Amino acid sequence: MRLGVIGGGAWGTALAQVAARGGEPVLLWARESEVVESINAGHQNAQFLPGIPLADSIRATGDLAELAAMEALLVVAPAQHVRAVLSGMTIGATPLILCAKGIEATSKLLVGEVARAVQPDAPIAVLSGPTFAHEVAKGLPTAVTLACEDEGLRAALAARMSGPAFRTYGSTDVVGAEIGGAVKNVLAIACGVVEGAGLGLNARAALIARGFAEMTRFGLARGAQAETLTGLSGLGDLVLTCSSTNSRNFSLGVGLGQGKSARELMADRKTVAEGAFTAPVLQQAAKDAGVDMPVCDAVCALLDGKPVGAVVEALLSRPLREEGR
Repeated sequence: MRLGVIGGGAWGTALAQVAARGGEPVLLWARESEVVESINAGHQNAQFLPGIPLADSIRATGDLAELAAMEALLVVAPAQHVRAVLSGMTIGATPLILCAKGIEATSKLLVGEVARAVQPDAPIAVLSGPTFAHEVAKGLPTAVTLACEDEGLRAALAARMSGPAFRTYGSTDVVGAEIGGAVKNVLAIACGVVEGAGLGLNARAALIARGFAEMTRFGLARGAQAETLTGLSGLGDLVLTCSSTNSRNFSLGVGLGQGKSARELMADRKTVAEGAFTAPVLQQAAKDAGVDMPVCDAVCALLDGKPVGAVVEALLSRPLREEGR
């Protein structure tokens, strides 16, 4: 199966590396000409994944039209850019494996819903889970959820992507896999705030647990399966992203916890912290669904510039309740 990768950031490059193991040819599209040049001339992505040698069978291009010959496409563009990228392509019935995690700000649609609206004939799969790009690219052990309703396509994609250090677990729950990936980015910002404000490990553990309860409530309200949310693309990804400064969202939260503004923190980045875009959309989607998500509300308040102390005090002074609610 000839695979193309849409997106030349760290995660797209890491997935190209996975797909190229064993000498399989992979075509990677990148918006940045310097990324294309770096991969083709030096077999590395010096801008987004420096210091990691890439397989010789990876070729980069800046021309989306070249991907037309691929038999499946890994869509790794940031969630807010997926619509624009896919709208500019002729895809037909070529399967799309969605690897971006987020909710489109303008429409409040999950990435899969955006892809179906733009490319209605393309079969959809979602690849999600606890994955730091640099570890995947180095070949360190990683496990992910591969969700697709079509059993035959799911098996074919799993066979093509899986390897000794990259293990896929199949699922039919596309919505659940997407929701886990989107919500955990917002919760990671909250955990970063705990770190930046020096609130302690007890607070972080409590926040992960209560955040997971929010993820579960929202996911079930949107039709996700509970098993998906407790799996790799839900709880697994949440634990990883809420525990390390390698997470862009966690790092953004650390800065907020230290009293810096979201504007200055975001202006300083060459990579995208998707949780900052997802948080206000998720907040509104939760309200529309009648789902209580106080941690998400707190992150939105912090992104809007409310002081950390006031947000934490409001969160801790909420009325007491039973844990399962």
